[in-house]
Parts: sequence; C-alpha cells; structure tokens
Amino acid sequence: MPRRIRKVGAPLGVIIGLGLLVGCILLLAVVARPVGTIIGFILAGIATAIVILTYLWFDRWEPEPPRLLILAFVWGASISVVISLTLETASTPVLGNGFAAMAIGAPVIEEAAKGLFLLFMMTGRRRNELNSLTDCLVYAGFVAAGFAWLENIFYIAMGDTIGKSLLTAGFRLVMGPFAHPLFTTMTGIGVYLALQQRSIVAKVFLILLGYAGAVIMHSLWNGSATVGAGAYLLIYAFWMVPVFLLAIGIAVYSRRREQHVVASKLPGLVASGLITANEATWLGSMRTRKAAIATATQMGGPAAGKSIKEFAVQVVELAFVRDRIDNGLGDQRTLHLHAEEAYWLSATRAAAPALQWLAGFRVY
Repeated sequence: MPRRIRKVGAPLGVIIGLGLLVGCILLLAVVARPVGTIIGFILAGIATAIVILTYLWFDRWEPEPPRLLILAFVWGASISVVISLTLETASTPVLGNGFAAMAIGAPVIEEAAKGLFLLFMMTGRRRNELNSLTDCLVYAGFVAAGFAWLENIFYIAMGDTIGKSLLTAGFRLVMGPFAHPLFTTMTGIGVYLALQQRSIVAKVFLILLGYAGAVIMHSLWNGSATVGAGAYLLIYAFWMVPVFLLAIGIAVYSRRREQHVVASKLPGLVASGLITANEATWLGSMRTRKAAIATATQMGGPAAGKSIKEFAVQVVELAFVRDRIDNGLGDQRTLHLHAEEAYWLSATRAAAPALQWLAGFRVY
C-alpha cells in the first residue's frame, strides 16, 4: 500500500520544541526544590498515567493520531502553563494572591489557556479529527492532563518538608486527579456542539458557553478549597462527584453513539462496493471487530491482525465523513475528504490480504 500522507498537522519539531520547554520548566523547579520536585514528578506521573489510560480506553473505537495526542499533552504542559503563569502574575496587582485570584483569576485564565488547543483543533485539516463528542472529550482531557501534571508537580514541590509534599500529593492526586480534565470537558462539549452548527454566531456562543461552564466548575473547586475544608468537602461531594459521574455517562453515551453511526453507514458502504456484506457483520461493534482481529492474528500472525485493525479504523473514518454529509454539515472540502477516505479504504483493503481469510467469518 502506498505510504499515506498524514491527514493532520502535528510536526515532530513542534512537539520536540514544546517538550524541551517542559523540560526547562521542570529543570528550574528541580534547582529550586529538588526533593519535592522529584516526589511530585513520580507521584504526579503515576496519577497522570491513570488519567491518560482512561482516555485511551474511551478512544478505542476511533483512535486519534498519536502525534496529536502527544501534542495536546505537551501543549497543556507548556504553552497553557506559560500563558497561565504570565497572565496570573500580571493580574496579581489587581486580584492579589487571595480568594479573588484563586476563584476568579485562575479559572478564567487557565481554562482559556487550555481551551486554546481545542480552538486550534478546529482549524485546517485538524478539524477532520473532531468527528464526535468522544474526540472532543479526549483532546480536552489530554491537554488538561498535561496542564494538571505540571501544576501538580509545582504544588507538591512547594512543600517545606517531605511530609508536607506527600500531604499535598494526597490532597491533589487522590481527591482530584480528574479535576482539570473535568473542567476542560465543558469546553470540549461546547466545541463539539459548535461544530454541529453552520452559523458563526451560534458557534461562538456555544464555545463561550462551554468555556463558561469550565470556568464555573474550576471556580467552585478553587473557591471552596480557599474557604476551608468544610466548604471543599461539601462542593466535592455534592457537586464535583455528581458532575464527574455525569461526564462519565456522557463519555459512554458518546462512544455508543459512535458505534451507532458506523453501524448505520455500513449498508451504504456495502452498496458502494467498498466493503462486503460479510464484513459488515463484524465491523459494527467493538466486540465483533476485536474478534475478527483476533482471528486474523491467529491465522496470519500480528501483521495480519494489524492490517485488519487498520482496515476497520479506515471504515470508521469514512463512516463519520458520510455522517457529516448526511446531516447537512458537508461542504466542498468535506466532499473532497470523502473521496480521499474512500480511496484510502480501497488502498487499505488491497494491503490486507487477511480479509480473504475472513470471507466466511461472522459474529452474531
């Protein structure tokens, strides 16, 4: 199969540059407080790994390009952090260092800094990767995870003693490892709803509405922690936990909707001759798709299984483009993308001889 040109821009040089910026920030922290920073790096790294793995699990149906996910994380841990530090420092003469800065300044600035990545994702060919609510939630989660990772390291490193650093780690990493991703989820939902609109005014309104939700969530979290332990636990139990559970429900619903969209487009792909009727029996769900990949791997080894997985992912990509067109959201660029995705589906088929072994494979 000919080598496919990457569909989205995530230059390796940019990722490396932002990664070096993160390294420089961490180096400054190490020089200032070496022991606390090392503790923070280890513990925050473990908590962040759990968050990242959770988002990757949600993203199994239509996996996002690895480079874009890495870019989202390092953006959160570099550009978002630098913007936040700069603007929060500049606002200190006005807001001070107390409640106003924590409950107003930090949420407004930090959610805007993280949300910039989602606006960046709406431009150019990157827009093609935002096919569903799940996609928007995953990118929001990754950029927020990067931001939270570095922020947690800083807060843990600020402890005067190892005991205080561990106490801070327990407070931040046990009580709220998903806090920042949860805040930015609101912006992600706003971006997804905006993508379903043709009106510029409606797009802007929905993005700002999602951003406002992120700021309110963040403000309540920071403000309650500033007021005292009682207020914090009250907000945590009766606001943050219910909203977190709601966000999980939304994420699960979104992934099921992804499956429904793909399943509904399979008959059309069969009619177009892009897939066979037999293949449609196992391309419509995660369970049957995994079974087909496992069967191909048993018959032809890892390479055969990988080719079937690539074929299945390409079917999903094309199905989402068709869904956009069917919903009246397509333009000339979308039609061109449809032709491109159809071509690559044919090319992926040609590179997957293992499909012939699955000619009689059916999972009911």
